[in-house]
Amino acid sequence: QVQLVESGGGLVQAGGSLRLSCAASGRTFSSYAMGWFRQAPGKEREFVAGITRIGASRNYPDSVKGRFTISRDNAKNTVYLQMNSLKPEDTAVYYCAAVRSYYASSTSSAYDYWGQGTQVTVSS
Repeated sequence: QVQLVESGGGLVQAGGSLRLSCAASGRTFSSYAMGWFRQAPGKEREFVAGITRIGASRNYPDSVKGRFTISRDNAKNTVYLQMNSLKPEDTAVYYCAAVRSYYASSTSSAYDYWGQGTQVTVSS
């Protein structure tokens, strides 16, 4: 069992930055690839970043590539999402998720555990 708790969301102006954190419980954090997803009102959950178990590989969709960076610290059982050059269309609830796999899938149904989400609002 893995429990995930996100933090770091908030209100920011367009062009600004935020850093989200996701703290995981348990002693097997390095057994899980991690992903960040987001969901805006009335829209489907969308993959925004993934990182392999030891951080050797990362993947992003085109919508955030070059602006968002995922990283992890296995010693701290934490995964991060650095978001720069934020746009109003980045407004959503952001979730971290864990999958017991080497690779971080871009498909939400692949993930085993989810956090409760943190709201990110970008004003224009």
